[in-house]
Amino acid sequence: MRRLNVRAKYSWKKAAARWLSERAYKRTIDADRKKLCWLDTYLADCTLDQIDRELLERIRLAKTEEASSTTANRYMALVRAILRCAQIEWAVIDQVPSVRMTRENNARDRMLSEAELRRLLAELPPHQRDIALFALLTGLRQSNVLNLMWSHVDLERQHAFVPRDQSKNGQSIPVPLSPHALSVLERQKGKHPTHVFSFKGKPMKSVNTRAWHLALSRAGIENFRWHDLRHSWASLQIRNGTSLYELQKLGGWKSDAMVQRYAHLAADQLKVAAARIDLGVPADLVNAEDNLPRDADAALREKESPSKDEH
Repeated sequence: MRRLNVRAKYSWKKAAARWLSERAYKRTIDADRKKLCWLDTYLADCTLDQIDRELLERIRLAKTEEASSTTANRYMALVRAILRCAQIEWAVIDQVPSVRMTRENNARDRMLSEAELRRLLAELPPHQRDIALFALLTGLRQSNVLNLMWSHVDLERQHAFVPRDQSKNGQSIPVPLSPHALSVLERQKGKHPTHVFSFKGKPMKSVNTRAWHLALSRAGIENFRWHDLRHSWASLQIRNGTSLYELQKLGGWKSDAMVQRYAHLAADQLKVAAARIDLGVPADLVNAEDNLPRDADAALREKESPSKDEH
């Protein structure tokens, strides 16, 4: 029998399920569901009174390591919203711990040099090496790589796709597969019946692990997080001739706002584009004045010189 003034423990899983049920009308409810799946790694076994600032800080740092500060803040904002709802609407907890947000500065352009890439791949365990390499070759986000299913891959047509329910912009993302990317996929065949990437016979839930950080340390790579593989991919694409429009389509960005951060890398390609006009203009016309016939040259000088009537 419940005693007066003593609340029963309320689990995070129950709170999350109630949130999804009561907020089913939200346009972004599917995004909430995805975030809650990720948060289960840290909160699934907790009651609400066990969620304190220390645990929340661990969650914030973990998400910041693998995604942008804006994305990390969206996860933390969802946790805070559910906890506040539990306090104010459901009255199942007395107070909500402080939820720290990350200062948003997403203008990172950290990318791996070729030497750094070689050192990192040499230090990573084989299963993580292939995942990191595939992310670098396709530009896919960590969640999209880990959730890639064999049913989303057509090796014969050299094509894969991210379903709309797993896409950040809510639209299916086509993933053309380069020869190198196909080689990575070929090495995964037969390891798991449904998921492309696995470890010890089970689908992987995260690559932002101790093994990842130890590999970075051994490789002497600083100020680098998993999401920077996507920046490296975008930078390499631009520097090798991919247009901003093509990059937007390949990267699954809904608008060109995020793509513009790579515009400065396209300067050399713009020089190449500008030089194409030379192909349509005969070289002998470039210095046309020097090549004019003598009578035409004289006529031009006469035309340019002021007449006596003008003095």
